[in-house]
Amino acid sequence: MKPLAMASIKPLCHLSSPLMKHTAPIPCKLALDSIVSFPSASNSTIHHSRGQVSVSIAFNPSGNYDLSIHDDDNVDLSQAPPPLMPPTEGRFEVKIDNDCISRLDLTPFQSVTGITSPVSAEPGEYLEKTIGFRIKYIREDSYDERELSEFPDIRLWFVRLDAEYPWLPVLLDWRGGELARYAAMLVPHQMSMRMGVVFNPEALELFIMKKVFIVYSWLKEHGVSKARVKTSDMARMLGFGIGDELFDLIDGIPLPPPVDMEI
Repeated sequence: MKPLAMASIKPLCHLSSPLMKHTAPIPCKLALDSIVSFPSASNSTIHHSRGQVSVSIAFNPSGNYDLSIHDDDNVDLSQAPPPLMPPTEGRFEVKIDNDCISRLDLTPFQSVTGITSPVSAEPGEYLEKTIGFRIKYIREDSYDERELSEFPDIRLWFVRLDAEYPWLPVLLDWRGGELARYAAMLVPHQMSMRMGVVFNPEALELFIMKKVFIVYSWLKEHGVSKARVKTSDMARMLGFGIGDELFDLIDGIPLPPPVDMEI
């Protein structure tokens, strides 16, 4: 990557190469429904609290993407994870199940949020209330121990949702862990008993940068104040710092509006 990009993108950890190679794990806590059983990075046991599970999201610390799920030899079981942050009160709660997932039906999201098309959403109300998901997924095999983010049909539903509403990450309930959970549906990762969900570092980097471009432009288009701060906060939630140089470049040469295609 050119030096200019390094000045614009500031990772929140040490770099081992010019393209965001992380040398230390960056954990963040995630609140999931009780039907999810992601292992915790700070504790090999799963801590239940009011129907929720404490899990950790971390970057691959060495760029090695070949991890064993049973890498718990040096885990200190005496250290309890920090308390879960509760979901934002009054948030839009989108409930999805096997039926809508199998049909790639986005109606549950549209009905709850009122966002029936990409152009119908005004950021203000959603930035304040935020959006979260509750996934009620019945496995065909009761002995299937895969996590929800490992089921192709669930991930495909989120891929379609993201394709329809690419700016959605900025409206999610970050405090409730929805941003990390959403990323897990779209970014390749592996499961580790010691570290929890370990994202492919390059894939996560590309995901974040794409969302920075989309979200910043969308917030500016709708006149949201402090669009840079909000976009930077979104990236920071997943471990990346965005410098003003990148926003200056975007502002300097804005993209033209899309051209309407007539059939």
